[in-house]
Amino acid sequence: MAQSRPTTDGTGHRARRRTSAAVLAAVAGVALLGAFAAGSVPAGTLREPGDLEPGGWWSVLPPVLAIGLALTTRQVLPALFAGVWLGAWLLEGLSPAGLALSLLDSAGIYVVGALARADRITIVLFTLMIGGLVGVIRKNGGTDGIVRAVTRWASTPRRGQAVTGGLGLAVFFDDYANTLVVGNTMRPVLDRLRVSREKLAYIVDSTAAPVATLALLSTWIGFHVALIDESVAGTGLAMGGFAVFVESLKYAFYPVLAVVFVFAVALTGRDFGPMLAAERRARTTGAVLREGSHLGAGGADALEPATETPRRLLNALVPILVLVATTVTGLLTTGQGDSFVMRVGSGDAFSSLLWGSLLALAAAWAMSAAQRILTLGEVVDAWFQGVTSVMYVIVILTLAWSLSDITALLGTADFIAGALGGVLPPFLLPTLLFVVAAAVAFATGTSWGTMGVLTPLAVPLAWAVLEARGLAGPEGHPLLFASVSTVLAGAVWGDHCSPISDTTVISSLASRCDVVDHVRTQLPYALFVAAVAIVLGLLPVGLGLPWWAAMPLCAAAVAGGLWLLGGRSDREPEPASGPEGAP
Repeated sequence: MAQSRPTTDGTGHRARRRTSAAVLAAVAGVALLGAFAAGSVPAGTLREPGDLEPGGWWSVLPPVLAIGLALTTRQVLPALFAGVWLGAWLLEGLSPAGLALSLLDSAGIYVVGALARADRITIVLFTLMIGGLVGVIRKNGGTDGIVRAVTRWASTPRRGQAVTGGLGLAVFFDDYANTLVVGNTMRPVLDRLRVSREKLAYIVDSTAAPVATLALLSTWIGFHVALIDESVAGTGLAMGGFAVFVESLKYAFYPVLAVVFVFAVALTGRDFGPMLAAERRARTTGAVLREGSHLGAGGADALEPATETPRRLLNALVPILVLVATTVTGLLTTGQGDSFVMRVGSGDAFSSLLWGSLLALAAAWAMSAAQRILTLGEVVDAWFQGVTSVMYVIVILTLAWSLSDITALLGTADFIAGALGGVLPPFLLPTLLFVVAAAVAFATGTSWGTMGVLTPLAVPLAWAVLEARGLAGPEGHPLLFASVSTVLAGAVWGDHCSPISDTTVISSLASRCDVVDHVRTQLPYALFVAAVAIVLGLLPVGLGLPWWAAMPLCAAAVAGGLWLLGGRSDREPEPASGPEGAP
């Protein structure tokens, strides 16, 4: 989700720190002088544009600056804040004093204003609660219980890979938990079966973010729904963010095909490219690592259960069932309509998710206490560790909301819609958005930042394109849903392929695989799946092919392509007692 920081030598790091400190000092000095010169500013109220007319070409500058800085610096948080600052300065009228004043307004007015809404606070609380729930069921052994229930089937290389993929589906509620649990648990199993570490890292990475973005109940859902809900509010679509997200899953070609390809590779025993060479090395020599591989130190998992903690499936299964049941009940209670789908789609998703996560957390605590696995203090500590793991999400979401509010005041969506709505062919829209999102996420190493920047621009653009062609009715909704889905899918592609993505790095560390080896062997697979998703999925859907026809076609294509391009990694040998080269 976030981006990893590349290492530098000590001299470069100190020089960079001195430069950053000097820049911050200069900015702080200018800001203080501007504040004294401009006088006090009433906080809490969003400003209207000053001398600039809303909807001009300059209204695109804040998101363009945010995207440009994210690509250049590979740091999304400063990039988003810089976009907010520029937008605040534009709203001040680009005056010299406004440059400094807008810095203070960025935090005091626009960031505060972004959180000064009940629905957004509900989203924040839900995200924190679900993160805490993941922490508790990890600490009480419930997540490991899921693992133990599945790993008994891993007796051959093919079965071992399939079981690893199955665990990736089972630990669907958080991509971090997925990589840490599946990678660390299955590593000794696949080592014994002579499966390369590169293959383990690929399976772990390809069932982390792709699965989390498809799950209706995960640490990602609140972020997705919040962005979509804000983006569709300015269109003529009479649907809430949750309903749009559910509809968009039909067009999530890349995440679905990424998972399909994992199981195709596992069950056929075929590979191609660098992965085939890695697998043949592991099968024939038992060396699960390339000679000379550089392994980073695996970080300690603060939520690792104690050795004496029982690993019981029910300790995870019951809280998850409570979460699902409460959320569905809440949606049905708060929704309206004659059918189940209509009631769920129109229900209060944020409140329902909050209720579900609260009761699920209570169930996890009660089960931990009843079995004397965790004390109340240990439950609180585990919950806090889980909350901490999603704080980065909250910060990105808050800045994305701030930038969205500012672009609404500046009329950014109106300008983009007017400029491109009449000239962009509708059928190209999903493909274009997928490629742009994938490129931005790959360069920055973050899916969350990419979604936060692009979704508020992509949805109004898609609606404007449809309106310009007279397709804003139900007949054009599939294109809108596909556009929403492709921004999320493209961001996922870039995130789990980028060498600077933290999910890429964590997948490598949990699998004890060289990051470079992981990226080198995974990238051809991801490119192949993305190409199939575009050529046989997004483009045909844009031209009118129903999703239910395109999805099986794509699945057959990735399986058939693997059969044609791939080769066997040799006959499966008898499991070795201990692989050579395995640390």
